[in-house]
Amino acid sequence: MKNDKIEDIKKLLEEDKKNIKDIKMLDEFKIKYLGKKGFITELNSEIKNIQPEDKKTFGQAVNELRKIVTDFYEEQKEKYENEILNERLKNEAIDISLPATKISIGSPNILEKLIEEVEEVFISMGYDVVDGPEIEEDKYNFEMLNIPKGHPARDAQDTFYIEGEEILLRSQTSPVQVRTMLKGHGEIPIRVICPGKTYRRDDDDATHSHQFMQIEGLLVDKNISLSDLKGTIDVIVKKLFGKDIETRFRPSYYQFTEPSVEVDISCFNCNGDGCNICKHTGWITVAGAGIVHPNVLRMSGYEPKEWSGFAFGFGAERLAMLKYDIDDCRVFYNTDLREVKIFDRWESE
Repeated sequence: MKNDKIEDIKKLLEEDKKNIKDIKMLDEFKIKYLGKKGFITELNSEIKNIQPEDKKTFGQAVNELRKIVTDFYEEQKEKYENEILNERLKNEAIDISLPATKISIGSPNILEKLIEEVEEVFISMGYDVVDGPEIEEDKYNFEMLNIPKGHPARDAQDTFYIEGEEILLRSQTSPVQVRTMLKGHGEIPIRVICPGKTYRRDDDDATHSHQFMQIEGLLVDKNISLSDLKGTIDVIVKKLFGKDIETRFRPSYYQFTEPSVEVDISCFNCNGDGCNICKHTGWITVAGAGIVHPNVLRMSGYEPKEWSGFAFGFGAERLAMLKYDIDDCRVFYNTDLREVKIFDRWESE
């Protein structure tokens, strides 16, 4: 009786094999015979009812059926999968003669590029690049720079205070210079530049931001004069704007330098003839600078009778806007690739 059932299943199996047309029908075929309620699975469950002397023969017959189904399934599955793959490759063939799709990629940020360029020039002159905390103490940001409490310059810088009037977001990178001088203990020469973020309460518009990048420099040594400062400034502006650029100093006032100067360069756009960039003056202001004030030297441990020095400060955004003809400083901080496409043409410079 049991053997008759096996023969019936075998005949049905051969008929079903002829009717399979695709991989879906193949999967249904496998379930029909080997699934949880499949014909062959049910035969396995009946082995307990077989007489002991017939169990071996019955088991062999069931295993033979299982092997027929399994071998057929694996063979046909490979066949159908290859057919599907070949059809997909045919339909998804790539015509390499067609123009490629342009993929937008980022470019080096021009502001960072300019800062690195300035750093390289100063490193070649023996300067170290140093950094300091952006959350700063009032002592370093103001007092040790000859700006005591109540001084009008504190209002002019409109500082972001964090805890009372003692902890703040630095309004300049000059505190880094103070910290560097304190480490020198009034005994060693100093030659550093301090690029970094600074913060002031200001409206965000095309030429102003509450966060901006400064590049400040400090040199402390023996017998330093304004001519040393001018020679140093001259090197960097010629590197940034061209070898024909001229430098001039105009008297100014800063609390931490004496004498203090505004640094102008001859207009690289009109060569001094007058244009919109230089406001028809032939000159462009690019930095503030001066000889380090004796009080600043003294508070940092350097005796003014023995030591002297100069300090200067550039606005990195202003330099980049001038050099690359950018009219809105906010573009330096945009992440929209449509907005920063203008950077692409300078990537290889």
